[in-house]
This record gives sequence, C-alpha cells and structure tokens, in this order.
Amino acid sequence: MIARGDLAVEAGYHRLAELQEEILWICEAAHIPVIWATQVLENLVKTGIPSRAEITDAAMSERAECVMLNKGPYIVKAVSSLADIVKRMEGHQYKKAPQLRTLHIASDALKAFDN
Repeated sequence: MIARGDLAVEAGYHRLAELQEEILWICEAAHIPVIWATQVLENLVKTGIPSRAEITDAAMSERAECVMLNKGPYIVKAVSSLADIVKRMEGHQYKKAPQLRTLHIASDALKAFDN
C-alpha cells in the first residue's frame, strides 16, 4: 500500500515521489499488487470539487492495481470521476518492463536431472 502521509512521516517529504516510484517498481517486479491510498480525490469526496493536485494524483493512481477512496457525501461522484480519469490514463501509462533476465534455475535443474 502506498500511503503518502505515512511514507512522508517515515522518509521525509523530499524523497516522497522517488519512494512512491521505487515501491511501484519493486512491487511490479515481485508481482505484488499495489493499493494507491493517498487521499485520492479527498476534496471531491468531501466538497464535490477536486483540487488540481488531486486530479494529477488520481491520474498517477492508474499505475496501481487498486485505488482507495475515503468516504464522504460525494463518493459516487468521486468514483465516477476516478473511473473516467483512470480510463483516459490507460493509454498514456505503461507498466515498467522487467529489468531482470529470465531465470532458468528450474529448467537447468531438470536438464541436469535428465542427464
């Protein structure tokens, strides 16, 4: 789970964006799903009007497998807006390509066993 508030407390705000990116990379490499829980569309959920920063944050959430929204009187509007933003971003965001070569440990072991 990427929770920006907790991450900033632990690592400081200077490295926040860098650490979010590293967590996404590591989790993808390990095939671990990521929950983007950074008060996504918080103002929209509470007041019905999102901030510009929230729109950008929602767009970046497309890279995660799941997005967490907090409850509020405008939650239906927030879910609809998030779905629209994520759908539009799908064509722009691509998961990182694996950087490690394929490991052949199992197939090499079977070949040695067959000989």
